[in-house]
Amino acid sequence: MSLSNKKGFTLGLVPRIIIAIVVGVIIGQISFVPEAFIRVLVTFSGLFSSFLNFIIPLMIVGLVVKGISDLTEGAGKLLGVTVGISYTSTLIGGSIAYVVANLLFPMFITSETIEKVTDAGEGLEAFFEIPLTPMFDVTAAIIFAFMMGLGISWLKGKYPEEGLSIYNVFSGFEKIIMKVLELVIVPILPFYILGNFANLSYSGAVFSILSVFWRVFIIVIALHLIYVSLMFIVFGGLAGKNPFACIKNQIAGYMTALGTQSSAATIPVNVECSRQNGVSETIGNFVVPLCATIHLAGSMITITSCSIAVLMMYSIPYNFVTIISFIMVLGVAMVAAPGAPGGAIMSALPFLPMVGIATDAMQQLMISLYITQDSFGTAANVSGDNAIAILVDHFHKKWNK
Repeated sequence: MSLSNKKGFTLGLVPRIIIAIVVGVIIGQISFVPEAFIRVLVTFSGLFSSFLNFIIPLMIVGLVVKGISDLTEGAGKLLGVTVGISYTSTLIGGSIAYVVANLLFPMFITSETIEKVTDAGEGLEAFFEIPLTPMFDVTAAIIFAFMMGLGISWLKGKYPEEGLSIYNVFSGFEKIIMKVLELVIVPILPFYILGNFANLSYSGAVFSILSVFWRVFIIVIALHLIYVSLMFIVFGGLAGKNPFACIKNQIAGYMTALGTQSSAATIPVNVECSRQNGVSETIGNFVVPLCATIHLAGSMITITSCSIAVLMMYSIPYNFVTIISFIMVLGVAMVAAPGAPGGAIMSALPFLPMVGIATDAMQQLMISLYITQDSFGTAANVSGDNAIAILVDHFHKKWNK
């Protein structure tokens, strides 16, 4: 996600995360760095982690309620088809990532690697902790968000004035949550990760973890490119278009998303890509902005791959049923992700315990793994949006013959 709209040079989130990891590793390895200094960093990371746990249920309510109430508005059959294809694509992307991760990850996440990670020292403890209990738990937040989102959608159709009033309240709350993410969570995130990696480095586990990081990174990017290409080949083929010409036309959208890390910022370029692919203006203007919110196959590939890598590193058992349940829930919960910086992994955090990623250390690894690949996931998301636009346009033309 783009962190700033201001003119001039702005160091993006990914470079800051990479710098934080490098600096954290160096601090943990330098013998003359006082132990107390590392404990200060660990204390800060612990306090931020408590705040993160506090805000996650509020974030679910703030983002998901509006996302669901928006999603249920639209153009009838066209909306249903677009949502169905997008959700199915997201599930397929996650399922493919599961299969590939299980085939390839054991080649480099060996028993020796696992032993080094699990046998490393505990690291340093924080000087102090401040208990910060969330106002309500994640499960309650999810149920409330879905109930209110669907309820507001119904209310807007049945009683427009009352529905719009409640919608505006949650729309305002979403803006507050977005501002907290923009001004607090995202700017502090690199320092949080710095403290975590300094502690991992001090404990001796960090180099085993980093040896896994870069391999996962390469596999995930390859999966993104293969999956998006397959979408264009299948959907373009069904629509009678040259898929390779469509892929060529999509390069501008892919590179824009890669540079901005923002699905929203890429919409104007992506709409133009859809026109170059022969999609009608009406369908392009409808499908591309909608899919920028609901189609998250690239992000799902990244999150699923990173989750399995972390589970393997900590020797936590899992199976396909557990992972597919996780993917199905995330496919809905991440609806609001493109509207928040680093939104996909932030939306996924409450659900990571579903697969066994429950400790702070494991969640910190998930954040670090994901955000270093966030721009590639966003680029895959928006590229897939145009493949979907080609198919929806094909259906629309058939229905209107």
